[in-house]
Amino acid sequence: MSSTSEPSVQREILHTHKRLLVVLIVGPTAVGKTSFAIELAKHLRGEIISMDSRTFYRGMDIGTAKPTPSERAQVPHHLVDVIDPDQTWPLAEVQREVQKLVIEIQGRNRLPLLVGGSGQYVRAFHQGWQTPPVAPNPQLRRELERWAQEIGKDGLHARLFTLDAQAARTIDFRNLRRTIRALEVIFSTGKPFSQQRALTASPFRTCIIGLTMPREELYRRIDQRIEAMFAQGWVEEVRRLLAKGYTCDLPSFSAIGYREVANYIQGKLTLEEAKQLIRRKTRTFVRRQANWFKPEDPDIHWFMMQPDTLAQVEAFLRAWLEQSESIV
Repeated sequence: MSSTSEPSVQREILHTHKRLLVVLIVGPTAVGKTSFAIELAKHLRGEIISMDSRTFYRGMDIGTAKPTPSERAQVPHHLVDVIDPDQTWPLAEVQREVQKLVIEIQGRNRLPLLVGGSGQYVRAFHQGWQTPPVAPNPQLRRELERWAQEIGKDGLHARLFTLDAQAARTIDFRNLRRTIRALEVIFSTGKPFSQQRALTASPFRTCIIGLTMPREELYRRIDQRIEAMFAQGWVEEVRRLLAKGYTCDLPSFSAIGYREVANYIQGKLTLEEAKQLIRRKTRTFVRRQANWFKPEDPDIHWFMMQPDTLAQVEAFLRAWLEQSESIV
């Protein structure tokens, strides 16, 4: 992990006399971002930085639809398999590492492609978020964790919504760690978390490409992908994780499907019940992603996935790159 500070990153960028160019590729799960980004990177001399928190974890490959070793061999990939399932990686540290990687990739005269479905990471990079400088409060965190055990993750997230609706909308209710952190900041300072998350002018010039498809077609792809994951050995993957001592209460197991598969292994669900829950949660996740990346968002250039989409996006980006390179 990098210890590079945000100010030093910005100074390094300013030293180049122009903001570095970065492309972000967003869209709902199962739309085909991974394969699309790989082909685009081949055409534009790009390197891929994963902005999907699920792909950070080692040993969690199948259920996260992580790029395969053969896919990663086609173009350089970054931020894949960087932490163990029982480790956490704060948003601020992720931001610093991404900024460092962008500078390194640009230094190789290649184009950084930031790819993923984690709306918080994408927005944090694009909008230049700076997290509140509030020191951790272990005792308060333990109290909030106990509260979450009593009322559930969704209940705790609902409490956050009553205190700071703006912050709650940017935090997935399943991400207990981030919900607790937001409440910790609120209770420690007496101010809304969203008002303390400062925005700074981004030192990067970004272009966001959104990939989409009709919802029913997307749902069919989701169903097919879930079946393929089980056929590829998802149950065995989760069994190995449990055998290593990783438990379902870890934040990494909030990735859709891992707790359901673990419950199947432990005899708490049938295989079909686990699949039904995974399908339902994935559809809910897709609807949440639609709130993160809205069709009317002026910052996102949307493309419907079809046979010539790659050519369309490549032509669009080449024009954007030429125009941006002329701006100093």
